[in-house]
Amino acid sequence: MFHLVLVHPEIPHNTGSAGRLALATGATLHLVRPFGFELDDKHLRRAGLDYWQQVDLRTWDSLDELQAAADPAARFWWCSTKARRSLWQAAFRCGDYLVFGAETRGLPEALVAAASEQAIHIPMRREGTRSLNLATAVAIVLYEAMRQTRPL
Repeated sequence: MFHLVLVHPEIPHNTGSAGRLALATGATLHLVRPFGFELDDKHLRRAGLDYWQQVDLRTWDSLDELQAAADPAARFWWCSTKARRSLWQAAFRCGDYLVFGAETRGLPEALVAAASEQAIHIPMRREGTRSLNLATAVAIVLYEAMRQTRPL
């Protein structure tokens, strides 16, 4: 099982999609405040469909609070377009936390720089786009982690 972490999510559709993805894969969804919406937002529920109530959802007041509550052996992977390491260089383990930043800002650069060995980016062409939709990025990273730990 993996942990999906959205730090300061702003768009309810992305969070709803991440919740549905978490439910489909057995992952836990962690949301770190502040949010750009309310958890009872109709757009959040629409993106999560009727599955939202079944999502293993945990909310936190800060990233520090989440990290303090995590198993000491757990690893955090910081997903950012600013990371030097590629997603393909990561060796995931069950129980890892896959951390994503806000849609408009991503994760703080200082955090990504400080955790450079655990900071990863999704390889993509640099011409024409700066980033992917948050829900898309979450799906790519989660399914690569699952592929590595649960071969078909």
